[in-house]
Amino acid sequence: MKRLFVLLIALVAAPGLGGCGYNTMQAGDQQIKAAWAEVVNQYQRRVDLIPNLVETVKGFAGQEQAVLLGVTNARAKVGSIQATPELVNDPAAFQKFTSAQGELTSALSRLLVVVEKYPELKSDRNFRDLQAQLEGTENRIAVARNRYIKAVQEYNTVVVQFPTNLTAMIFSFKEKPQFTVADEKAIAAPPKVDFGKPASAPAK
Repeated sequence: MKRLFVLLIALVAAPGLGGCGYNTMQAGDQQIKAAWAEVVNQYQRRVDLIPNLVETVKGFAGQEQAVLLGVTNARAKVGSIQATPELVNDPAAFQKFTSAQGELTSALSRLLVVVEKYPELKSDRNFRDLQAQLEGTENRIAVARNRYIKAVQEYNTVVVQFPTNLTAMIFSFKEKPQFTVADEKAIAAPPKVDFGKPASAPAK
């Protein structure tokens, strides 16, 4: 009954309004899906780098088992979550995905700190190639997430503003989940990957 009442109001008001917003919300939904697909794609690039990164570090710093295991477990947790396009319509699933990615980011950060103790590892050509790829991937992740944030902000604004919120109610357009404040801080300051300065050898 409530929905019918809202529909009648929308039909009466529509001629005097700039538009019902239906097409705008449809376009926004598609834009969000495209932006999300790019976020997932860039996260996958990072996941694909991790096995080689872990193996390379292990070759020089095998004793850092706790840190290496932390990265491996965090990667496995990320891989257990299906990042489908529908995930952006499920706040709980979205939060689970972003939390897992946050744990992986933290694990990688700890690994990079450990690397500072091993000058031989930092000068290894294979590791430096992986470092460059990881750095580029972190930058791409930041750009992709920023695009997603912008797309969601624009879409959610249309969903909640009058009069387009009436159309949203009628056709069940709902606000999309967004990255948290902590996630946005991570975007502004992704894990730093910089091994250009040689570190002093560990004290014996």
